[in-house]
Amino acid sequence: MTVCCVVSCATANIKVQKKQGEALRNLGEEYYKQGDYTSALKELLKAQALYPDDAFLQNDLGLTYKAKKRLDLAAKHFRKALEIKPDYAPAKNNLGTVYLDKKEWDTAIKYFKEVSENMLYATPHIALANLGWAYYNKKEYTLSETYYLKALDLEPMFINAQRGLGLTYVAMGRIDEAVEIFEKAVKNYPKFALLYDDLAKVYVLLHDDEKALDAYQKVVELAPDSAMAREAEKAAQRIKRY
Repeated sequence: MTVCCVVSCATANIKVQKKQGEALRNLGEEYYKQGDYTSALKELLKAQALYPDDAFLQNDLGLTYKAKKRLDLAAKHFRKALEIKPDYAPAKNNLGTVYLDKKEWDTAIKYFKEVSENMLYATPHIALANLGWAYYNKKEYTLSETYYLKALDLEPMFINAQRGLGLTYVAMGRIDEAVEIFEKAVKNYPKFALLYDDLAKVYVLLHDDEKALDAYQKVVELAPDSAMAREAEKAAQRIKRY
């Protein structure tokens, strides 16, 4: 009887700790969404002290450490999430992004391929676009194009894939196709300054100075006081000078 009581009390205590841990995890996630990564980390670490065997918590810790540029710690927690839940595709994709940041392209590709082949993964276009970016950085542009097109087949409005495909076409010397991609992208995302910067650079390659100046002006309007805007202003002055 005493043994049963002890087991029952221990089980109840674990349930309470799990519930408290989940509440702290939720609070940490809210801080993360707000961009307050230090406060997020504090709450997530409190949650870990109460209930560490939570794959979602470990993934959250990985994302937070990644946001704070602590890549080795981020990788550690994504791996922990996968130890707890081996089929947790978002954690595997996130682990791949750590290797993108570390410029370890082949390792990143390994994880993204595993994720993209997971039929239960709800957002395979993300992993496919990440594959496109990895191959782009390896200068394997044909493969980069292939994966970006696959991503866009699944999600035609996915901006990462649109932009990545445009950059890939520039690298391949297919400038007219790059222009088409970027012009479509800025219509879909008219507030995304980086797209206008990409478009301006393509117009420069085509010696279309008027359109390049207009695109650089949009960069300045959308991202004032940024390093990108300052570079856009310099580029515009060079065009006007020559």
